[in-house]
Amino acid sequence: MRGAVLYAPRDVRFEERDEPRITKPTDAIIRMSATCVCGSDLWPYRGIQPVTQPTPFGHEYCGIVEEVGSAVKTIKPGQFVIGSFFASDNTCPICRAGYQTSCVHRELVGGAQAGRLRVPLADGTLVATPGLPPDDLIPSLLTLSDVMGTGWFAADAANVRPGVTVVVVGDGAVGLLAVLSAKQMGARRIIAMSRHPSRQKLAREFGATDIVAERGDAGIARIKELTDGLGADSVLECVGTQESMMQAIRSTRPGGYVSYVGVPHGVQLDGQELFFAHVHLHGGPAPVRRYLPELIDLVWKRKINPGKVFDLTLPLEQVAEGYRAMDERRAIKTLLRP
Repeated sequence: MRGAVLYAPRDVRFEERDEPRITKPTDAIIRMSATCVCGSDLWPYRGIQPVTQPTPFGHEYCGIVEEVGSAVKTIKPGQFVIGSFFASDNTCPICRAGYQTSCVHRELVGGAQAGRLRVPLADGTLVATPGLPPDDLIPSLLTLSDVMGTGWFAADAANVRPGVTVVVVGDGAVGLLAVLSAKQMGARRIIAMSRHPSRQKLAREFGATDIVAERGDAGIARIKELTDGLGADSVLECVGTQESMMQAIRSTRPGGYVSYVGVPHGVQLDGQELFFAHVHLHGGPAPVRRYLPELIDLVWKRKINPGKVFDLTLPLEQVAEGYRAMDERRAIKTLLRP
């Protein structure tokens, strides 16, 4: 089997890898229908997050179950399934509370940029679709493995509900799908912070009512101007930098909600400022498993089309170009077809 391996910054190779096999009775093997490059993959790709040895890459996946371990009871060969980037048992107290990415038995699912994948804890991690999907639904179903579920968590964690004003910080795939999520949850006004015309256009398609191109103090001032000097009810931070986090907190009204779903890099919060900001702060790795049944239903019934975030589709063997295109901002998100 061939798949993507990251050797060093900007050195992704498509090469022979070991075939996945059942190693525990709770495992499943799936044949990939589609995978993709995630924005979080760019941190190690750019050398910001060190990689000390050649590492198989990719954590977003959907496909057909080929084989299951002897302890797997609910997932069957032949089903089309989607799963989270963290495997979970979905039965522990943390999972039952809805935070499967902090499961007491969690395992990172990696190496998905390949033709086949081993998924641990299959019964708790994978969710089957009602049937085999038509090809045009596969991109949207793939987003549920991470970016759509993460955007949905961003909106949920920020208490988005009918009638509120929302700000989304970040115009990558997660930020754009956070816009879509806020719209689906009934937000009255959705302000997308974006400097890029193609992303602004997609944000509008997903439900943004306003676009703010300014950043820093100017961006905060513009948000205050649009919200009668108060700030937004809910601000969704989808980047993970110091600038984006402060942009989010300072754009929120007292008593409002800030969610943060961008993987943090170098973020430090001033306790006194946070204290007097009087905001709710909630985030972390999105528990996408919690939302899979609901989101599969929305995609299956064609009520949402999150697959629009894929603006570049390549055969899997061109994975290195997929990384380059996203790194150089020539693509929002790259879909890879085995």
